[in-house]
Amino acid sequence: MADRSLRGMRLGAQSLQSEEGVVFSDRERYIYLCPKCGHETALVFAAEAEAPDTWECRNCGEAAVLMVGTEPIELEPSEAKQARTHWDMLLERRSREELQVLLDERLDYLRERRGQKKVGA
Repeated sequence: MADRSLRGMRLGAQSLQSEEGVVFSDRERYIYLCPKCGHETALVFAAEAEAPDTWECRNCGEAAVLMVGTEPIELEPSEAKQARTHWDMLLERRSREELQVLLDERLDYLRERRGQKKVGA
């Protein structure tokens, strides 16, 4: 019985496809340099693809800049990504007057729960 058992391959162990007749697309290698930690990141893109101006540094997470030759490209100030804070996003939805009204309402509610009187009243 052992001599007649079926033998197979482990799943995923080896591909049965070959690279015969496959034409790979042209590729280009780009270097990104992190201005904060000095780490260089090498990436490969398709030749017809446009490489982004910045790439996240794998070491520190800052924006690494694309190198052209031995010099980094010059980023325009508008291209530099400005981090939006929670406060900035809140001000996009509400005015300062609306926020003041909400704050006063919430403080009055908390004071009532604690049994305190409103200051100045």
